[in-house]
Amino acid sequence: MHHRALAGLAALVALALTAAACGSDSDGGSSGAGAGATTSAGGSLTVADAGFTESKILAEMYAAVLAKAGYKVDRTSVQQTELAQSSLEKGTVDAMPQYVATYADLLNSKVHGPDAASVSSPDLQKSLAALRPLATGLGLSVLDPADAVDQNAFAVSKSFATQHNLKALSDLGASGQTVKIAAGPECESRPFCQPGLEKTYGIKISEIVKTGVDTPQTKAAVKDGTAQLGLVLTTDATVTDYDLVVLTDDKKLQNADNLVPIVNTKSLTPQISAALNKLAPVLTTADLADLNKKVDAQREKPADVAKEYLKGKGLLS
Repeated sequence: MHHRALAGLAALVALALTAAACGSDSDGGSSGAGAGATTSAGGSLTVADAGFTESKILAEMYAAVLAKAGYKVDRTSVQQTELAQSSLEKGTVDAMPQYVATYADLLNSKVHGPDAASVSSPDLQKSLAALRPLATGLGLSVLDPADAVDQNAFAVSKSFATQHNLKALSDLGASGQTVKIAAGPECESRPFCQPGLEKTYGIKISEIVKTGVDTPQTKAAVKDGTAQLGLVLTTDATVTDYDLVVLTDDKKLQNADNLVPIVNTKSLTPQISAALNKLAPVLTTADLADLNKKVDAQREKPADVAKEYLKGKGLLS
């Protein structure tokens, strides 16, 4: 509740500032935003991505809406998780896209040690409730999560689905079929992969064909029958190109990995909140899959894809 109220207030303040059309910040930065805060006109921010396509597209969206809000935005890429985290905490990176459940567990391990029990869940609100205090304690703010969610998904060939009448992962468990799964080697021990499929769905897995997570090799292995089940991602729009179909996670095994902007609290202003929170109600999982495909399959640039999308949604002129 508290954060939503703040976001609403932020939007109002931003509106008031825009209406006044003046470059000066009338509250003089007295909101406790600290030295990192600047007036809406001409402040500079650094937005980082985590080095892969989807993260780059999101970071370009963040950069575009922040530039529209009057900030000078530098873009950087930080592939190493620990480095990205320390940069956010120090404020050398001001904002970065993250995934709610995964990030909650990452911060929980950082704060409470590597053996701390997981605090995330398939429930978005519960995962957010766990994430927010952890982030606050590290000087970070969690803005509004998007509807878009990037989760593990499991695909079978269309012919295998038809043959065994499969629509959901429960159907596969009930069918009694023993399957080989194409995935990364870590699938064997990850709770959201083999152990979860066996425990939650009763799926019998005889072998892991080590082709990686959502790689072309994984999709090809399922297509040609080397494996019957393949580990893909919900934001992969190329799954259908291989004549595969994703089985519904009907018992909600996967965590709520909705995309969310993380901002250094000292850098945060009402204008930044207002700009980034506009993405939350707009961006869907299907949108993200389509944007990823444009970059990965059609070789378009992340910045071009991001801007074109935002213009189409009326968030950029």
